[in-house]
Amino acid sequence: MATVQESINVNVPLSQAYNQWTQFEDFPHFMSGVDSVTQIDDTTVHFKTSIAGVKREYDAAITLQEPDNRVTWESLDQPRNAGTVWFEALGPTETQVTVELVWEPDSAAENIGAAIGLDSRQVAADLKRFKKFIEEREVETGAWRETVSGGEVSGSDAGLTSASGTSGTTVPMEEEMGYGAVPTERPVNTDPDMAPDAPYGRPTER
Repeated sequence: MATVQESINVNVPLSQAYNQWTQFEDFPHFMSGVDSVTQIDDTTVHFKTSIAGVKREYDAAITLQEPDNRVTWESLDQPRNAGTVWFEALGPTETQVTVELVWEPDSAAENIGAAIGLDSRQVAADLKRFKKFIEEREVETGAWRETVSGGEVSGSDAGLTSASGTSGTTVPMEEEMGYGAVPTERPVNTDPDMAPDAPYGRPTER
């Protein structure tokens, strides 16, 4: 198994950073190569990606989710990959976000790690986009606060956003960052380290 781990500090409270990450359908706004993410149910999401002219679709399952702590997922189809995102409060308005990804390298001609963006440079670039996305907003676009253990939902929802997409705190996008098939009004990233390469398979709106 191959592994990548990257971290970034974002200048927002812990719950705001965590809540935004639970909005999987917003991933295309900061994950390059991800065309769309569709929430199928509380613990299953469907990805459409396009990298280097290669289009893919696959499902991923949320296997573990602890509010304000971590989210763990694994793909249900090829390309096989899994990962965890941890959230740690560094202060009242600062949070460290750490992404760890693991995947099975493909023995075929195509390097599966590069094909789905599971490399340190790309993960770091996508985390920079996440930082820009969340810091430029006053509040998260929504939240889903239930607990998932062993792929099963437990606990009670905080009432902010349901799995069906009904939200009490959904905020309209003032500016959309377009990657892949996501509509874009104008480019917003000027940092060369944030140039789109490929996405990683990580499972928005719940």
